[in-house]
Amino acid sequence: MMPEHSVRTARRRALSVLVFLGVSILLYNAFFSYSYSVGPNYRNVSIDTRVNITNAAPIITQVTLPNPVVLTAGGLTVVQCNVSVMDYNGATDINTTNATLYHSSSSSGAADDNNTHYTNLSCGAVSQAGNYKNFTCNFSVYYYALNGTWTCNASANDSMSYNATNLNTTTFSQVLALNVTPLIDYGNLSVGSTSENQTASVTNIGNVPINVSVLGYGNKSGDGLAFVCAQGNITIANEKFAINDTADYAAKTSLSTAFQKTNLTIAKQTDATLQTNTTYWQLYVPPNPFGLCNGTVVFQADAA
Repeated sequence: MMPEHSVRTARRRALSVLVFLGVSILLYNAFFSYSYSVGPNYRNVSIDTRVNITNAAPIITQVTLPNPVVLTAGGLTVVQCNVSVMDYNGATDINTTNATLYHSSSSSGAADDNNTHYTNLSCGAVSQAGNYKNFTCNFSVYYYALNGTWTCNASANDSMSYNATNLNTTTFSQVLALNVTPLIDYGNLSVGSTSENQTASVTNIGNVPINVSVLGYGNKSGDGLAFVCAQGNITIANEKFAINDTADYAAKTSLSTAFQKTNLTIAKQTDATLQTNTTYWQLYVPPNPFGLCNGTVVFQADAA
């Protein structure tokens, strides 16, 4: 049996070791800010884990564009798709943003087509602050682009070539629009004579097929006149139209004070070729107007 003083010495040493280990663990955990917990009788031990992420991927937080989009008849419309990008590494880490604008009948990866698909490979940065950078992606869209649902699909890259995508949709409205030969000139006529056929060419400058309707007036809408002359007038029924050049004056339709269909249909443009059709006009001069006469014919585009 150990002497009593030896037992006491051994106990003191063991207690000192335990205190030292306990204090060491507390100091270690306090210094390194780790959590460390021990289950009952060391059945389980919980410790912290750690990693340092040095580069984060960008995030496109928002894609916005006007809704609806009304295209400019016969011209180009700049459709602006705005893209907001966030990167935890800071705005300067965001390199480039590109986008596609496409109709529901197409897809983001399809080839460009003026009717259905447009691409902007280098959207312009417009502002940045902190972790955010904003871009504007402009698309010059032709007037005959299809109406309906369109999607702007944006993609952003950072300095490590990490990528993010996001999208939003809008609606392109129908554009019913036409352009017409600027003048129907019947030339010099005498009282009681009927003019030769005069043509008025009509061009579809919208994004859907159209029917053409017409009405006429002399001085103001609804006045019942085709022409107001230096002396006297010509009533509206004496001016007639047809959509084929074989119809004679009797077979043509008299102009009216209200819109009436000509039965002239013009397809939607799909490429650089304009879609045009022709109307044919004649005038009978009754007794007894005289001098220079002026009137108006209004052409209107209706949904086909």
